[in-house]
Amino acid sequence: MLWIKAFVAGFLATLLFHQSVIGLFYTLGAIPAPPFNMTPVPPLGVPQVLSLAFWGGLWGLPLWALIRACHGKRYWLRALLFGAAAPTAVAMLVVFPLKSLPVSTQTVIGGLIVNGAWGIGAALIMWLVHRRITH
Repeated sequence: MLWIKAFVAGFLATLLFHQSVIGLFYTLGAIPAPPFNMTPVPPLGVPQVLSLAFWGGLWGLPLWALIRACHGKRYWLRALLFGAAAPTAVAMLVVFPLKSLPVSTQTVIGGLIVNGAWGIGAALIMWLVHRRITH
């Protein structure tokens, strides 16, 4: 059951935290695409933001495996570092090349910030759920 909750936490963190930072960047003119992109994506034709949230849910599983035994600063630091590094590395080294998208310093730094926010958000949701279970 905790693994389902980890998936849900990663899914929700994408919608709440990841997309909020995207929205901030968009509002500041740092990126051209707005948050909550509803454009259908192949192969299933689901909105891009839901596809992204699904992948965020999957990333929630290794995040939970990494942080579940940690407490205090280690919990939050691991969530931030994993969130920033792992999804960004996969995006820049695998996804972008497969989609023929350019990788630049701006996309790497943006990815680190956006995905770091996702990591903290997922960890916060997981902490709230776990706290509620144990108290």
